Amino acid sequence: MVANWPAALAATQQDFPYILPEVMLAFFGLATLLTDFLLEENQKSWNAVTAMLGVVFSGISLWLLHPVASEMNLRFGGMIVIDRFFILFGFIFLAATALVILLSARYMEIEGEHGGEYYALMLFSVVGMMFLACGNDLVVLFIALETMALSFYVLTGFLRGSRRSNEAAMKYVLLGAFSSGILAYGFSILYGLSGPPGSTNLAVIAIKVAQRPSYDLFVLLALVTVSTGLFFKIAAVPFHQWAPDVYEGAPTTITAFVSVASKTASFALLLRLFLTVFWSVRHEWVPLVEAVAILSLTFGNIVAITQNNIKRLLAYSSISHVGYILLGLVAAVNIDGSLNPRGLQAVMFYLLVYAFFNTGAFAVVILLRRKGIIGDDLEDLNGLMQRNPGAAVLMLVFLLSLVGIPPTAGFLAKLMVLWALIETGHTTLAVLGVIYILPALYYYFRMVANMWVREPTDSIRPIITLAQGLALTVAVAVTLAAGIYPEPFLRLASRSLLFPFGH
Repeated sequence: MVANWPAALAATQQDFPYILPEVMLAFFGLATLLTDFLLEENQKSWNAVTAMLGVVFSGISLWLLHPVASEMNLRFGGMIVIDRFFILFGFIFLAATALVILLSARYMEIEGEHGGEYYALMLFSVVGMMFLACGNDLVVLFIALETMALSFYVLTGFLRGSRRSNEAAMKYVLLGAFSSGILAYGFSILYGLSGPPGSTNLAVIAIKVAQRPSYDLFVLLALVTVSTGLFFKIAAVPFHQWAPDVYEGAPTTITAFVSVASKTASFALLLRLFLTVFWSVRHEWVPLVEAVAILSLTFGNIVAITQNNIKRLLAYSSISHVGYILLGLVAAVNIDGSLNPRGLQAVMFYLLVYAFFNTGAFAVVILLRRKGIIGDDLEDLNGLMQRNPGAAVLMLVFLLSLVGIPPTAGFLAKLMVLWALIETGHTTLAVLGVIYILPALYYYFRMVANMWVREPTDSIRPIITLAQGLALTVAVAVTLAAGIYPEPFLRLASRSLLFPFGH
């Protein structure tokens, strides 16, 4: 074995550039922790600058990988794969992180928790997300998932003086540990199915699973346990219990981050597993995904109607959006069992644009936070049009996109899902998808009524800092651009799928 060390070291050095985006994030995360000790209390905002540099350098490294991602490029002995699927998800993660960093500088200063560890944990969580998108090995995927999850557990309870934040973090940890245990059990079954000898490589496992009958007890048990763990991570009903409490209790910037980046990363893992390892049992998981999608749409929309806290309302609305994305996954399988690229394109486009308009909605909620006022109740929106017309107009655009009204990106995202459902013969599901837009209209336009119709209950005008203004500008620009001229975004979504999914 000693004789193999030089060859192994040479191979590792050759593959090192392919994990440079993750290395940049980890390096600047550590740098943020170290430089934080050198900063005075009134200089802590520089931590955000250091973290943003990490995102920028990681983005440059990711862009340099684009030429080699035109086909599946296996590295580190096949443990990671560099492809356009990973490239697109990587840029979604980095874009969401950059927006949240811009929104965090002022918000965390108000909260009095402007330490470097906040930004470091954000960057470390993105390292986990990156490996979730490029992982091709069960061990890599599980470690990546826990890296992301552990960072979010701490970030959720980052407001140490807030009982809501501490309670949310505790619930998140307990339920997250339970779901991770179920997922690990499912992974162990997949490892057993790959033997003898056992393998943790997804391609090997996919071949072994395909060689077994679809009604094989162990294959079905692996499918159910892995699906349960993944449905928890994306907050799909009936595994959504953690989401409303975590969304409400966490710092609003972290709520935005969890609702977008964490969910997108979990969907990357779900797509990778369902469309490779479990592709041979697609006739078994399609009904399962259908049921979870319908439950998520029904429960998320109905319960959102009764909410008076904006963050809880957006939590339940995000559960309904999970339902739409899962319907896109259902539409990725034709009646004859073949792959329908339009369904997958709808899923990728939905995840891409959702990152911007959902973060934008939370950004306006963040503007309402000031000393002594949390700013996350519906009443805090009262008269926003009179107090800050710009913020009210931006929130209207984001809410229109969340509902699915043209000319916003949300309209096209839902239209693509419904179109793909009709193409694959799921007409009833398409009709349900249209019907569930009606309750969404009601609870989103409750917020519009508060902003535009009701008299202000507070005369203080919300202030938009330069960084917050930049984040809002980017979010609204993508929301409108993807709805008015969607061709570049659709092309990105399509190119990300040019690898052997469904084979």
